[in-house]
Amino acid sequence: MAPKLNKLRLKRLRIDTQFEHIVFMLKDCPIYKSEGFSSMSRVLARVNKKTLIASLNIIDNGILKHGEAGLSESAWNELGAREGDVISFTHPPQVESMKLIRRKMYGNVLSESNFKEILDDIIAGRYSNVELSAFITACAGDHLNLDEITSLTKAMVSCGKTLRWKNKIIVDKHCVGGLPGNRTTPVVVAIIAAAGLKIPKTSSRAITSPAGTADTMATLTEVDLDYKQIRKVIAREGGCISWGGSIQLSPADDILIRIERALDIDSCGQMIASVLSKKKAAGSTHVVIDIPVGKTAKVRTKKEAEKLRYYFTVVGAALKLKVNVVITDGTQPVGHGIGPALEAMDVLSVLKNQRDAPEDLRHRSLLLAAEILQLAGIVAPGKGYTRANELLSSGAAWKKFKAICIAQGGLKTPRPAKFRKDVKATRSGCIKEIDNRKLAKIAKLAGAPQDPGAGVFLKVHNGTHVKKGDSLYIVYAEALGQLHYAFSYLESQKNIITLA
Repeated sequence: MAPKLNKLRLKRLRIDTQFEHIVFMLKDCPIYKSEGFSSMSRVLARVNKKTLIASLNIIDNGILKHGEAGLSESAWNELGAREGDVISFTHPPQVESMKLIRRKMYGNVLSESNFKEILDDIIAGRYSNVELSAFITACAGDHLNLDEITSLTKAMVSCGKTLRWKNKIIVDKHCVGGLPGNRTTPVVVAIIAAAGLKIPKTSSRAITSPAGTADTMATLTEVDLDYKQIRKVIAREGGCISWGGSIQLSPADDILIRIERALDIDSCGQMIASVLSKKKAAGSTHVVIDIPVGKTAKVRTKKEAEKLRYYFTVVGAALKLKVNVVITDGTQPVGHGIGPALEAMDVLSVLKNQRDAPEDLRHRSLLLAAEILQLAGIVAPGKGYTRANELLSSGAAWKKFKAICIAQGGLKTPRPAKFRKDVKATRSGCIKEIDNRKLAKIAKLAGAPQDPGAGVFLKVHNGTHVKKGDSLYIVYAEALGQLHYAFSYLESQKNIITLA
């Protein structure tokens, strides 16, 4: 029996549009004409009792027959659709909160209730990617004042779920990013959990970097944990490292991060709201924030870092979070690996106390663990580094890390990608400067983080003396095409690594 009026039968096209919900119709479809739809119109689609808002794509290439419609894979899975299901279409209700975004575009100040209205619509899927981009750009730069950042943060918390714990002190840490290879979290979590504190670490996937903590941890263990699994791991081991997106602690933020990644934007106000909303939602009470500073890091000046320190502290206090901000050296990458698996290999070498473990990653991890121990009152001020070093050097942190991974689903062995090529010094000299951004871009062009084994293995740091022909770094990729793509970029660039 053929569908009637505004209804069509579904055909599975298996078109991957990542997270974007797309509906496909024929150019001469009666619904397309009678409803007054146009290409890229927003439509409300219903399958059985489920609905979603999607963008309309018009096709005329024979893959659909009359009376049929298609969906992108993300929309298909969201609706729980099956081949032959009836799908109906209507115009979606007008998104009233867009007027608030337009107000923000013209420099007006938004309240917590304004942000809540916008975020509710975002979570409900009422915004297209273009509209999401408008919201992000309207808030980018210095377009959010301190009160607005606080309001946005509170609105993000209220829009999602919140973890609650019996312990009075729940600790956490976060790095604002921009420093390749700075994968301190797994080491810090292991040390802190070994010290007896509770640290339910929820981490992000990469936004503009070659790897996020969740990407790196995914090469070592399972990170897509639900509430029950996180609680079980914490009850058993005291710490966990999971992907925050799997438990919807701040669901609007996860959607915004996806657009920020596409735009290559990570603005100050939204970054603070993103970080602190997730810490609050995770049930944290004490948080250490790491801000690396360097001319090719995300934060380029000490003045900018001090401003962020103030914002993090004030917004944290408004959320009843005790926040300590640590400003660290961001002039060069940390460790050897840049990319999920390569960074995981560094993490394991530090935890295992191997002789070739990167000393800079070890030191930074101990520094941040020390700050957490002191902030939580476990040790006296100035004694945190010694205690953290004892837990790492004794093997207690490695034992705890293995236990956490086993509790999360098992410990895996990270592997570098199949293809590799060295970048060699063209003359002798001393390493004077390393460009964080260009090196990170090479890792991304090679396939990181989508290909976990792809990236860069850095063999030198500032102050290293090299001879002509010495290997400076190795680029790894899963396909020769990606390796050549990365090299076509790096060969066009000057001063990726500068010699004195």
